[in-house]
Amino acid sequence: MKAFSFLLLLMTQFVFSQMDCDYSTNVTDSLGTYKSTNSFIIHEKIFGGNSNYMFFSLVKSDDMPSLNLQMIEKSNEFIKAYCFDKNSKIHFQLENGKLVTLIHIENEDCGSSLRDEKGFNNRITTGYFLFMKDSYEELKKSPISLMRIKYTTETVDYIIRKEFKSELDAKTYRPSHYFLDYLKCIE
Repeated sequence: MKAFSFLLLLMTQFVFSQMDCDYSTNVTDSLGTYKSTNSFIIHEKIFGGNSNYMFFSLVKSDDMPSLNLQMIEKSNEFIKAYCFDKNSKIHFQLENGKLVTLIHIENEDCGSSLRDEKGFNNRITTGYFLFMKDSYEELKKSPISLMRIKYTTETVDYIIRKEFKSELDAKTYRPSHYFLDYLKCIE
């Protein structure tokens, strides 16, 4: 029985370590190369009629890797704007104790607000963050446990779960292993 359990554990590790690279965009032309992975739910919070989703995708444009962060908030009440500017950063606390920082590109963005057909307010905010050489290598070594985002006017911490089943699409996600599983897709 022990041998069977060990074999099952090894097979599970192998399956999870062999994540496929699926791209929403993968173009090479006379201007250069652009790759973007499919969106991945990194954080989801649904409570009291409010829904908050945070998605990551990895982008490589002419050998420049970056992280695309997209936040979608939905509420029947007013939605506070979280803005990005040139001083915005994402700090990741890794499970091995190291801190990794990504810096926002220079564009200022407070998102777009829309009202849907059911009368809900929706805010979509997108930010692109650049990897620093050291941070890129560190993210390949350890899962993430905490994400701190420095917005224009405040800083917010997000606990990164090891695994969860999304209420949005009923898929199981492993956000703590996002970089371990997907950084290879833009190398």
